Amino acid sequence: MGEKIVEWALFVSALSSIFIVFFILAFLLKEGFPALTLGWREFFFGMTWHPSHDQFGIFPIVVSTFVVGIGALVLAAAVGIPAAIYLAEFSPDWLRNLVKPSVEMLVGFPSVVLGLFGLTVLVVFVRDAFGGWGECVLAGWVILAIMTLPHVVSISEDSIRAVPNGYKEASLALGATQLQTVRKVILPNARSGILASLVLGMGNAVGETMAVLMVVGNPNIPWIPHSALEPVRVLTSTIVIEISYAVWGSMHQHALFALGVVLFAVVAVLNAVTTAVIRRGKGGWGRD
Repeated sequence: MGEKIVEWALFVSALSSIFIVFFILAFLLKEGFPALTLGWREFFFGMTWHPSHDQFGIFPIVVSTFVVGIGALVLAAAVGIPAAIYLAEFSPDWLRNLVKPSVEMLVGFPSVVLGLFGLTVLVVFVRDAFGGWGECVLAGWVILAIMTLPHVVSISEDSIRAVPNGYKEASLALGATQLQTVRKVILPNARSGILASLVLGMGNAVGETMAVLMVVGNPNIPWIPHSALEPVRVLTSTIVIEISYAVWGSMHQHALFALGVVLFAVVAVLNAVTTAVIRRGKGGWGRD
């Protein structure tokens, strides 16, 4: 009887996370649905977000969100993947044991602290070096790249080290150099894990709030940026900025909840893709 009680308690605990997510999503859909009744075409593809005129087109906001997220991911990949290759294949153990924990410590920095650093240091540097206001897409790229870097480096390095040693030994035995082995053998077999790190990093970049809120400018009426030095408005910052003065029960408030639904859907899809890529990579090794 005692084992049955413990088993049921664990079962209920496991289901609790599912119910929590379900009820949160149900609440978001309930509050956001009225905004869609105005016309889903106008909501998803409208070019003007102007709540005082009852205009709730989110297309520029969504595009700006992906511009900032993808740019940050490119910067993080350009630094993180070569760093992961070096740590996994070329660095001595003492250096790897020093560098990897240092990179992973970036996760422990509160996003508001990184945002404050970006606002007081990075924004000033961008303004002095490139002109403009400083609070722009470029500043968002750099801050989010710093926040994404630990995921890219850590997961990519673990994926590279997880490739069976027999692959590397066989390549070296056939006369390939270490660099050729990394490029032709190890990286193709670690591709799934590396892609998963990038998709996971993209999800974190899209869902980040405080740091990006403090450095991207947030114009009153969002637009699609044409330059990395232009300010933008993203999904998360729009919700945080406007929820404080949106009248409860108004169409403005319902539109902000609809933005939350869109953000939830984007992050959920990215997480599902990450899970699928990781499982595919594990299955691929088993078949080989």
